[in-house]
Amino acid sequence: MATTPTRKTRFSRRVPDHVTDELVNVLGNGDTLEFNQLFKLVYDNLKLKNAVSGGEEMLRLRSYEKLQGLVSRGLCAKAGKTYRGLPGLRESHQATIAARTAAVAAR
Repeated sequence: MATTPTRKTRFSRRVPDHVTDELVNVLGNGDTLEFNQLFKLVYDNLKLKNAVSGGEEMLRLRSYEKLQGLVSRGLCAKAGKTYRGLPGLRESHQATIAARTAAVAAR
């Protein structure tokens, strides 16, 4: 009997997550910012690094999605329309990056 090779049907993103990195950098200062102020800082930083792709509106949606992920993981506090990075945000993000790198290296 011949066996057919198993194909991976799941897509995994292996590129660095620049949006989350910038969100952590901006929120890691301990400032409390509204989303529009936060997005402006993130967008400007990404623009300086030439890491903006897909247009400003798409980046705004991705930033909001990533920010809500940080809030749901308990790394950021949301009060009304303002966001603030909590203590341990940078350390947790670095641990996530290390785990992701180790998982890719193990493959």
